[in-house]
Amino acid sequence: MTDLPLLLIGGGAAGAFGALLGLGGGILIVPLLTLGFGLELREAVGVSLVCVIVTSSATASVYLQRDQANLRLGMTLEMFTAVAALGGGLVAFLLPDRVLAIMFAALLLFVAVTMTRGRAAQSDDGVSEPDGVSAERRDGVDLAEALSGPGYRIHSLGPGIAGSLFAGIVSALFGIGGGIVKVPVMHLIMGVPLRVATATSNLMIGVTASAGGLIYLFRGGIDPYVAAPTAVGVFVGASLAARLAHRVDLRVLRLLFGVMLVFTALQMALRASQ
Repeated sequence: MTDLPLLLIGGGAAGAFGALLGLGGGILIVPLLTLGFGLELREAVGVSLVCVIVTSSATASVYLQRDQANLRLGMTLEMFTAVAALGGGLVAFLLPDRVLAIMFAALLLFVAVTMTRGRAAQSDDGVSEPDGVSAERRDGVDLAEALSGPGYRIHSLGPGIAGSLFAGIVSALFGIGGGIVKVPVMHLIMGVPLRVATATSNLMIGVTASAGGLIYLFRGGIDPYVAAPTAVGVFVGASLAARLAHRVDLRVLRLLFGVMLVFTALQMALRASQ
């Protein structure tokens, strides 16, 4: 392709938003490549998975050094997500592009509405322990306590695992690293503060994207001439954004999340109707 500068710039913007919101940038890369550069949706998904891996690599060390991510929770959930991503990669090659685009748009709209409405019983800075006794504690093994962080306690671990499995399938189908599902699951269902959820998601998405990306690589679904410049741009954008993320107001972060999801959903819906 001859649009090298545009791929670098687009990748940089996608990487920056991906690092700030814990999405890996795939939410923007897929529409960028399909709508802006005319790639087939499945090819764009393969390139996006490569870029998600780059985003995670660029941001993981920053979030760990600042102790913003919950590593124990992330690695626990990622075991389920990675397995599901392998299955999702196989399913992706069985579905028509139009069906994938419609599913992508519907998912984005649902998550946008869920995230912008927020969690009524929870603030962004922490979460109180839910009423009653958790299932984990009744069983005598307080796994939720072990996975909790300072100022908040993990709950609804079972639904969180179910959401992680779904995130793996979504990641491989749409090339988004699963962050679009992981962040709401951790924040709204499991009670993780939004800033911690986005940082933890950035750690997880690289592993998830690698699992799904293997399927695309073996099936010849990754174009190196598109992936290379886009990934370079993503790396630069994600590296810069990760160092600025702690300065972004949480209300702005939530608004950015919702706006980008709605915008991308509309663009993908337009593509599906063509």
